[in-house]
Amino acid sequence: MKTTYNRTVCHKMLSALFSALVILLTTARGQSAQIRLATLAPRGTSLHKTLLAMGQEWHHAPCGGVKLIIYPDGTLGSEADMVNRMRIGQIQAAMLSIEGLSKIDDSVKALQNMPFMFRSLDEVAYVTAKLKPELDQRFLAKGFVVLFWGDVGWVRFFSKQPVARPEDLKKLKLFTWAGDPQQPDLMKRLGFHPVSLEANDILMGLQTGLIDAVPTAPLIALAGQFYGPAPYMIQINYAPLVGGTVITKKVWDSICPDAHKALLAAAAEAGKEVTSRNHEESDEAVEAMEKRGLKVHTLSPADAAAWNKLAEQVKPEVRGRLVPADMFDKVQKLLVDYRAAHDGGKK
Repeated sequence: MKTTYNRTVCHKMLSALFSALVILLTTARGQSAQIRLATLAPRGTSLHKTLLAMGQEWHHAPCGGVKLIIYPDGTLGSEADMVNRMRIGQIQAAMLSIEGLSKIDDSVKALQNMPFMFRSLDEVAYVTAKLKPELDQRFLAKGFVVLFWGDVGWVRFFSKQPVARPEDLKKLKLFTWAGDPQQPDLMKRLGFHPVSLEANDILMGLQTGLIDAVPTAPLIALAGQFYGPAPYMIQINYAPLVGGTVITKKVWDSICPDAHKALLAAAAEAGKEVTSRNHEESDEAVEAMEKRGLKVHTLSPADAAAWNKLAEQVKPEVRGRLVPADMFDKVQKLLVDYRAAHDGGKK
């Protein structure tokens, strides 16, 4: 067993060394460095197209440019798998949701894993911008360079049966990400019935009855065809679906320094595109699904009161458990500041 383990470790080390050498040699010769980037984003979606556009810009960067090879559809495994692959050099970059990014540094959970904390997407943008310098530094300390941050709008609940209030959702088997035991533990304490699955198993889980409901962005529900077996959606701003794209620092440092400025500029533009385009397409996705049978429930005042009550119940459970206490407090303060200046403008 020890011999097998040693061989495995050696194989991983050699694989990582070979990938780094390829990049160094191609850059030194003025040829395009090759960066392999993985993502769960479905092929042909706005997320995928934005990465393709960024890749075109990278191709024309100084020092021979960078060739970006994209693996969409989760073909290289779960987001946890992608992070592991980056660490051993099998891939060099990934576009990840907060679930994947938290495998690098859990401070990012403050941008998403705080149900009902944000009132508007403008608030999300403000908090993300304020926390960006600190988050970038935290990731750098862990060996990753953040290329861009972005979000695809609000997470809504899609379900097999109509859901209006928390009590309705508590009767259903609810999807939660595999590999994060804290979240299902919290949900159980609150009376929900979580079922941990990989994102690529959501559709099959809905079709087979393994799960009855899934919290996700409308754009993802449309692309994944979740609205078929789960034809009900509650119009609630549960949390923003935030993510980011990272590259390993080792590989970033191996790329010609003269290319860095152009690469980061293209990445920043991609981040803006991800956010702006997907905010627009979120509403369009709901309209498209409604034409195919999706039934949308808009909250009544009584429904909203029930969800607000749950939100207050969740806060003390989240702080220090799902989200590091210091980051939770920073978000709270930033929101107080923003609302004082903008009167809680909604979007």
